[in-house]
Order: sequence, then C-alpha cells, then structure tokens
Amino acid sequence: MAAPPRITTLGVLRESGYQSRSVKDELRANLIAKLRAGEEVFPGILGYDRSVIPQLQNAILARHDVILLGLRGQAKSRIVRLLTGLMDEWLPVVEGSEVNDDPLDPVSKYARELVAERGDETPVAWIGRDARYGEKLATPDTSIADLIGDIDPIKAATQKLTYADEEVIHFGIIPRTNRGLFAINELPDLQPRIQVGLLNIMEERDIQIRGFNVRIPLDLAFVFTANPEDYTNRGNIITPLKDRIDSQIITHYPKTVEIGVAITEQEAWQDRGEAVAVTIPHYFREIIEQIAFEARESEYIDQKSGVSARLTRAGLEDLISAAERRALLSGETETTVRIGDLAAVEPAITGKVELVYEGEQEGAQSVAQLLIGKAVSTIFKRYFPDPSDKGEGTGRAAYQKVLGWFSKGNTLDLAPDLSFDAYAKRLDAVDGLREVVKQHSNPSSPAETASAMEFVVEALHQHSLVGKDRVDADFKYADIMGSVLGSIGGFDDDDDDFEDYRRRYGG
Repeated sequence: MAAPPRITTLGVLRESGYQSRSVKDELRANLIAKLRAGEEVFPGILGYDRSVIPQLQNAILARHDVILLGLRGQAKSRIVRLLTGLMDEWLPVVEGSEVNDDPLDPVSKYARELVAERGDETPVAWIGRDARYGEKLATPDTSIADLIGDIDPIKAATQKLTYADEEVIHFGIIPRTNRGLFAINELPDLQPRIQVGLLNIMEERDIQIRGFNVRIPLDLAFVFTANPEDYTNRGNIITPLKDRIDSQIITHYPKTVEIGVAITEQEAWQDRGEAVAVTIPHYFREIIEQIAFEARESEYIDQKSGVSARLTRAGLEDLISAAERRALLSGETETTVRIGDLAAVEPAITGKVELVYEGEQEGAQSVAQLLIGKAVSTIFKRYFPDPSDKGEGTGRAAYQKVLGWFSKGNTLDLAPDLSFDAYAKRLDAVDGLREVVKQHSNPSSPAETASAMEFVVEALHQHSLVGKDRVDADFKYADIMGSVLGSIGGFDDDDDDFEDYRRRYGG
C-alpha cells in the first residue's frame, strides 16, 4: 500500500479539492473502475464466475447491503474480506476520533467541538482500508453494547461527566467502523432482540444508546453471512431485518470436479520443502474431489450440514503426508502417491461430515472408506475401460489376465511403508497388470506406472471382481470368492451374505 497523502490539517484538505462520498458510492466507483480496466475483482475465488460474483457485483453497483447464504466451506467469509479491496487506499478522518469522523462533516461531539474550536487547523489523520473493515461472529452472548455501545461509568467518573453527556458513551464495533464495511458472520445466531438493534442502522443509518437524546448518523456498508441450516436449527433472521437486507446471494459448492481440483490446488499446503519430492498423478487430485462429491450425495451424511471444501484441502494434505512419511522411513528422497495412501485421507473425512442415523450405525470410518471407494471407482472409468461393462472386446475383457491370476489362488499383499522396489516387484507378479496400464495410460515414470497398476487392482475390487482384506494399514487382494468365504464363512441359499459383502467391501 502506498504512503498516505501528506495532508495533516482540515484547511489543506479543503484546498486539495477532496470531496467526501459515502462508502457505498466509493465501493461502486472503484468496482466500475476495475470492471472497465478488466481487473480481477475477487482474486482466488473460483467457480463463481457465472453465479455468485456477477450477482455480488450487481448488488454493489446498486449500493445494496448484502447477505451471502450458503453451507459451510463455500468461501463466504473470504469473499466478504475481499470486498475491502474495493475501498480507497486511504481515508481522511478527524485525528483522535473514535468513529472515523469525516473532517468535512463531523458527526460525533468530540469532532464537532474540535472543528468548531480549531477550524482549518483541525488535525487530520489517514486510515487504510483494512482499518475500515469490522467483523463480528454472531454468537448467542453478543450484546448491544458489543455492537453499538453503552454508557461507560469509568469514563464518566474519571472525566467528571454526567450520564447526560454524550462523551460518556463507549462506542461498540459498528460505530467504530463508521465510513467502512461491517460484516456479521452467521447472522441467525444473533439473538432476535440484538437483531432489532440493527434496524435503525440499516434503514435510518443512525444509532441510539441507552435512551440518550442523541442520534449519530453513520455511513456503513453491511454484509452478512448465514448458513441455511441455521434458519431452523439454531436461530432465525427476524423479518424486519431480512427486509432491510437488499440482496440475498446464494453460494454453492464446486459444480465440477475440475473446479474443485483447482480450488484445492490453490488452498492445500503442498510444498513440503526439499526433504522429499512427492509426485501426485492427476487422477489422485480428481479422486480427492470426487470424495466430496460422493459425500454430498451420500445417504449416510446429513446434507443440510454440507460437506466443506476444507475436506478436500485436508484430504490432499494427508495424502501427501502419507507418501512423504513412507519415503522418509525408506530413506528415499522422492516418491509417488499410491492408492494405498488414500487410507490416510480417512481422518480428513470423519471429522468433517455430519452423519445421519444410518451413517452412525455404519460408523464414521466405514462411511469414509465407502466414500473413498466410490470415488476411486468413478474416477477410474475416466482413464480405463469400465470393468462393469461385459461387452466383448471392451470393459471387463481388458482385465481377464489379471482376474485369471487372482482366480488361481494368488494374492497381492501391499503395505503402506513398502519401498518402491518391493512395491513394484509385488505388482509386477500379477499377470497382465502392467499390460493394462501400458495400453490405457501413459505414466511418466516407473513409480507412476506402479501406482497406476495398484489403481487398476483397487478399481477391480470396487467393482466386486477382486476381494480385499484389510488388517490395520495392510491390504491383501485375492480372488473375490475366496475373500468372501474367508470374511463371512460362506453364503446362505439366498446369497444375502454375498450382497452384504458387496455393499461393504465391493463398492
């Protein structure tokens, strides 16, 4: 940010030709300038180019107060904070003013008396745009004093003032953000009686404190955020306040896996320094995003709570860490992410989804494994023939050698901490596996080839063509029939046990 102007008195400010304007006019003018210049208005906000961002820009051009309504993890707070970029770099205020008084139009008693006393010699200070942004997380214990203000008995006593004197007021966060942007997050959590206190500010643009015969006109732009779930589960926005919010803008989750990948790529911590170089084949990034897509449609997860984009960020970070840890244990300086590393993503899922009753019955870890499995199955079909397609010459036919190898009683044992040489050797033992990868993909290194080979085996398991047993972090792939018999002790006549196995372990 550039240095503030070298204007220190009211007289010089007037001579400079400075003209006051409301904060909403300021936001509007700066948005117009950015749009005309083709500048990016909300950098880092992805997936909203044809929905949220145009609506928000329309609201700013209309000088509206705004509420962003959406589930958790939809970038609402980030958008709100980026709005400060539409304010002027520097704003002149009466020096010492608690409410950012405009030197050309002071509103507080302190500033009015100072201007009356010193005239053109009134000292002027400059505040940056960040100092003009105020934010409050709405909580049930938030009070009117927090937001608007109250009488300060200590100030009255030390300055020997009566309670009838305006200077005994201790201003809350909203007046202190005068001539700026004020945000309240999770608005429905604010008690209804406190919401009532906002009505005058929203419409008449002034505050009244404790029955004082004083009205202080404020210049503010308001933006609120809320989660739709809050309207019924934790609170509500009172109708008069809702009526005063000019524009309600609905946010949403990424609509495509590709947008989700871009968002997670931007948000996740991936550069781990020079200790270990971790390669992440692109399909792993798609799998991480697909996990969130599967969760947002899962019958086991409470869809009213949403599935935050933080799940994918944490998931990718856990995935990288699993590969990094393996390399450190093996004494390797580089490694490639493997399908087995996806087990490390489970903690990023279990803590970020709200389960319905059926999900609680299944268990959080089982639900996480189910989501990962479905994601693997879905993304696999983007790169390899669909194993569920029984058409001649396509689909399942591509995997006949691999399936034949397992049907002979062979097993594939994989552990997360295997060195690359041991890992590749075990995968190479599976007949036809390398040929499938070579025919349908183009890995750029031996490590990526091996990872893709495990991808094929896991996908066959998710399509109930190969069995899989898990003991702690180790995996054992085997013929589907042998694995079922070993896991559940055979089938009943109506095959209910087999169907149960398919549901739990076969994707």
